[in-house]
Amino acid sequence: IPQISYYHSSGFNASISGVYYEEFTPKWDFTSLSIGYLNTLGKHNNWIYNVGYTKYFYSDDFDDFTKSVDLSFGVRNKKRTLGTSISASYLFGTDESYQLVSSSFARINLIRKSSYALRLRPTLNFIIAQQEYTYTKLFRTMPFVRTITSEVFDLLNTQISIPLSFTTNSWDFELGYILNLPNEVANESDLQNTSYFSLSVGYLFDLNR
Repeated sequence: IPQISYYHSSGFNASISGVYYEEFTPKWDFTSLSIGYLNTLGKHNNWIYNVGYTKYFYSDDFDDFTKSVDLSFGVRNKKRTLGTSISASYLFGTDESYQLVSSSFARINLIRKSSYALRLRPTLNFIIAQQEYTYTKLFRTMPFVRTITSEVFDLLNTQISIPLSFTTNSWDFELGYILNLPNEVANESDLQNTSYFSLSVGYLFDLNR
């Protein structure tokens, strides 16, 4: 997932990113362009809000959800070691959907020096969204099969993330473990928990230099 982001001191931010899957056809899934405005409130800047708009360009001409409007609001303690936020998204295109994501985190400083730091940042996410399910059902009293469409707005997934990050000067390296606990809704059954490791590398630079 390559991404380039720009942040201005006024709060304006923009980013372009894409997603590549080894097993997909086409392998490059989509490109997204985002703009937003982020700012803080309160004496200690411990309240954070962000509004944004995203446009998606899919390689396979998928057009159900090609745009989204996003609003997030969060709070953190004075030392910024604990925080929680809730994000709401309206996705639209030829179809529309709604999504809520609740995220809570803790930041644990394992090593903190003037030129580098090693931190743990465990995060707990709850993903709630509107989703449509289409399935077939056999009616035994009058034997025939009917296609049924069910629309739900429910908790779809609980995600636990435990990233270990190392920052030095302008570089950021992060190794994480992510566990997904899907919630069965509609006619779903036997959903398996999934987990994986992630690795990210970032570099931050000042355009005013």
